[in-house]
Amino acid sequence: MTIDLEALFIDLHRNPELSFQETRTAAIAAGHLRDLGLEVTEAVGRTGVIGVLANGEGPVVWARADMDALPVTEQTGLAYASTATGIDPEGHEVGIMHACGHDMHVTAMIGAVEELVRTRNEWSGTLVVVIQPAEEYGAGARAMLDDGALDRFPRPDVVIGQHVTPFPAGMIGVRPGPQMSASDGLHVVLHGRGGHGSRPHSTIDPVVMAAATVMRLQTVVSREVDPHDLAVVTVGAIHAGTKNNIIPAEATLDLSLRYPDEALREKVLEKVERVIKAEAMASGALEDPTIETLHTLPATINDAAATERATAAFRAAFGDANVIDPGLFTGSEDVSWFARDAGVPLVFWFWGGVDPVRYATAVANDTVDSEIATNHSPFFAVEIHPTIEVGVQALTVAAREFLD
Repeated sequence: MTIDLEALFIDLHRNPELSFQETRTAAIAAGHLRDLGLEVTEAVGRTGVIGVLANGEGPVVWARADMDALPVTEQTGLAYASTATGIDPEGHEVGIMHACGHDMHVTAMIGAVEELVRTRNEWSGTLVVVIQPAEEYGAGARAMLDDGALDRFPRPDVVIGQHVTPFPAGMIGVRPGPQMSASDGLHVVLHGRGGHGSRPHSTIDPVVMAAATVMRLQTVVSREVDPHDLAVVTVGAIHAGTKNNIIPAEATLDLSLRYPDEALREKVLEKVERVIKAEAMASGALEDPTIETLHTLPATINDAAATERATAAFRAAFGDANVIDPGLFTGSEDVSWFARDAGVPLVFWFWGGVDPVRYATAVANDTVDSEIATNHSPFFAVEIHPTIEVGVQALTVAAREFLD
C-alpha cells in the first residue's frame, strides 16, 4: 500500500509540536517506518526516532530529518493552517507552526524510505533513518548522540540530509565546504537597580542600559568585522519591566550570532562581550552582566569528495540547470554533530518549496524579499507539489549514490 504523502504532510502541518515535545510526530514517523519493515527505536534523545533497514553487505548511510516546529502563530491563510498552541520552556502559551518546513522534511523522508524499500533488490548496505527532535533549539542531535546513538545503531560511513527553503520548487542547492554558518545563542541579564518611575535618579535603569546595548551591538559587524567576512549579530528578544511607573531591576537580551568559522567566532564573541560589559559600566551598573551560552552549533561543512558525488547524481536526476551552488547560508543547523562525532563525511543540501511561476514573477518584479516568505516567517508556506516529489527523489538519489 502506497503512503499518501500529501495527507501525511497536511496532518503534520496541522499538528505541529515544539522542540522535545514531538511525541505525536515521533509516533507517526515510527509507525510508518515499522510498516515499511524497519527496525525502529523510539525515545532516542528524549523524543527522537531511529529506524534501521539492513539490506546486505555494504556502506551504512545515515539519513536525517528534523521534526520540531516553532513558537510562531501561523498567518498563511492555508486551509490546513495550524491553530495549535503550546507551552514553551519559559512557561508561556505560544502559537505553534511548522514555519521552517520540518513537516516537509519528515514527509520526504518517509517517502524516500518507501522508495528505497521498494527498490531494495537494486542496492546493498544499511540505511539508518534519523528522525531528530529539537533542531530549532540546536539540541536534538546532541541529545541523540549523548543517548548513545553511535553505539546503539550501525555507525555511519556518510551522513546525508536536506532542508526545504524559498527556492523555486524543483531546484536543488548544494555546495562543497561551508554550507551553513556556525552559531551561538546567548542569554544576557543586565543588572540595574529598580525603583519608582518618578525617581529615575535613584535607580540604575536597565531598560536604558538594554537599549544602549542593542544599538551599540549593531556596530560589531558594521564597524569591527572585515567587510570581506560574513557575520551576523542579532538581538532577537528583549524583556524588562512589568508596569509603566516601575523601573525594573533587570533587563534580558537574547542574541543570535553567526559566523563561517571558528576564528571569526572567537573575534565576534569577544567584541559582543566587550560591548555588553562596557555599556553596563557606562550605565553605572554595580554588577557585571550575566552572559549565558544557550547553544553552540558548528558550521555545517560538506565533505568535498562526497558532495561531488551527490551533486553529480543530482545533476543526472534533475538536470544541470536545476542544481545550483546556493552560497553560504547564514542560518545554522545541528545535523553536522552526527558526522563530526562519527568522523565521517556530511552532505547536506537545500531543495525548493516555492511555486516556480510565483517565484519567477517576484524575481521579475524585484519583490522576492517582500513577496516570498522565508523560513521562520508566520507566512512561510511550502508548495505541496512538486516539493514532496523532489524531496523524496533527492533523498533517494543521494542515499542510492552511497549505497552499493
